[in-house]
Formats: sequence, C-alpha cells, structure tokens
Amino acid sequence: MGTLIKSLHGVLLFLCGLFSLSTAAQDLPGVQLETVSSENIIEEVTLNGTVNALRVSGLSAAVAGLLEAVRVETGDRVSRGDVLVELDDEMVTWELAAARADEEEARSRLDEAQRRLREARSVGAGRNIAATEVSARESEVAASEAALARLEAVRRQVEVRADRHRVTAPFDGVVSQRSRDIGEWVTPGDQLLTLVDTDNLRLDFRVPQSFYKRIDDNSRLLVQNGQELTRATIDVLVPVNDPRSRTFLLRAIKPDSVKLLPGMSSQAVLRVTTGERGLTVSRDAINRYPEGRTTVWIAEPEDETTWTVSEKRVRLGTAFEGRVEVTSGLEADQRVVVRGNESLSEGISVRIAERESR
Repeated sequence: MGTLIKSLHGVLLFLCGLFSLSTAAQDLPGVQLETVSSENIIEEVTLNGTVNALRVSGLSAAVAGLLEAVRVETGDRVSRGDVLVELDDEMVTWELAAARADEEEARSRLDEAQRRLREARSVGAGRNIAATEVSARESEVAASEAALARLEAVRRQVEVRADRHRVTAPFDGVVSQRSRDIGEWVTPGDQLLTLVDTDNLRLDFRVPQSFYKRIDDNSRLLVQNGQELTRATIDVLVPVNDPRSRTFLLRAIKPDSVKLLPGMSSQAVLRVTTGERGLTVSRDAINRYPEGRTTVWIAEPEDETTWTVSEKRVRLGTAFEGRVEVTSGLEADQRVVVRGNESLSEGISVRIAERESR
C-alpha cells in the first residue's frame, strides 16, 4: 500500500512539473519569427504624375457660315458620328438640288445619244447610213459620257460641302467646353467645342533618367488606388530627356479599377530589378534608434517551445515591397523577430505566438 502511495505521489509531482513548465511557457513573451531569405533586389522610386486623355479635340467647322444649332452642352457624353453643331445650309441645299438636276439632264442626254448610236449600227454603216454619221454619233456618246462624269463630280463636291455644314463627333467622349452660340458667324478654324476622350486615359510620369535603361518586362508600375496599389501597364517610354530635371516621360495605361479623371494628379511606385541578389527581412523586423542605429532581434531555439533572443546591429540597403535588404549583420536562414519585438531585452526567452511569416 505504501509503495502505491509513493508511486502516485511521484506521478502527481511529474504532472505538476509539466503543468508548471507549460504555465511558465505561456507567461513568456509571444513573438512571430521570420527566416532571413536571399532574393532578387528590387529598387523602388515614388512618382508623381498627371492623368491625360489620349485624345482631346478642339472641334471647328470646315466651312464658313451662320451657326444655326448646337445640339450639346458642356458635360454631355457623345458617341462617334453624333451631330454636335449645324450651320445654316439653305444656300448649299439649293446648289445641291441644281447639281442633281444637271446630272439627271446629262444622264438623259447620254441615254438618247446611246439610243441613236444603237440605231445607226443596226441599220449598217455604208448601206443605209453614212459611216461618218455613225462616227458622229459615237463621238456624241463619248461627249455625253464626259459631261455626265463632270456633273457627277460637281454634285459630289456640293454634297461634301453640304455635309461640312454639320460638325460630328470624331470619337466617343465628353464635351468639356462650348465656345460659340447660335446666331454667330463662324469661319474655318474657329473652335466651337472641345471634346475629350475619357475612356482612353494615360498616366504620365516623369522618371529619373538613371532608370531608363533598367526598365524591362520585369519592371512593375503600381498606381495608388485609395489605400492600395494597383498594377498599371507601361505603355511607352519617351526617349527624350528633359535637360532641366534630368527625367524622361513614362506613359502608362490607366487601370479600369482606378477612378481618375483627365487633369487629376496620380501617384505611383516604379519597381525595377537591380540584377543583384541579397539577404532581406521584413520591415517589421527592423528596430530604428534616434542616434541612427538599426538592429534586429535574432532568435535561437532553446527547446521545442522556447527561443532565446539577442539583438544584432545591421546595415541596411534598398527597401522594396515591404522588405529591406540587409547588407551586413545577418546570415541566410537565421530567424528574426517580426512581431512582438517592441519590449524584448537581451537574452530573454520567448515563445512562438503566431505562425512563422513567409
């Protein structure tokens, strides 16, 4: 009986020890760790730009005339081919009617000349009709055909001139300005309306010249979209350097999800590869001190549940995508603290509170 009691007492002591160890581990500071990794180094540059419409047209009439109707107002959205402005076309309408009448008269004369020629040929040249008469009728047909062609050309010219009394939208867009009103006399070149293509917008950024040769298919342009960054497609690099600012123009296509209008400002981040690899850690692992010192907390395992931390001074390089290059002070595969490093001290034990980052 005594032996049994002693055995039970030993088991209880062992279980109490385990509980005490578990309770002690739970009392340790909780941290999240991350493994120091080697990856391609990216360089970032913040850009400020402007939203520009791909097409902005100051519309004018091709002929002079009295402004009879303006069918749109500022802010109206129009489609390609819509009639926007009409000039008084009374005179050209009568000219067109006269041109069509002349064309019909010439066509009738041609029909008659062709009938007379068919008749002469059916009789037979040299038998019942002189050969010279047949030749004369052939010449008459040729002259009538030429006259008809000339009058058809005149009619088309008048039709074109009549069409030019209407100004139509050359593309889908929004009327941003109305410059003239009904009753005014306008001449070719007078701006009547301004039409802006708001569907095809471009983001124009001035980029430091040192980035020109480094931008490739792996480069990324991320546009500020509220609190997020949205990737934009780089459309063109304009190979003309501004000698004053030492920059070149980068033009990107506006993503559909980014709500911007022509003339607005836009912010973006350009990321280009440096062609080098290096050790990186999360920005959250970096401790910065007022005197300029930067450190990280390195974690070494004690057992399966606890780790010991020590502070290590590091030198930093390029920062990108929430990562920071560490040029000295760390080695690959070391574990660093990225969460819970605010109240650590040298040599204390910690526990893993969250799943390891990355």
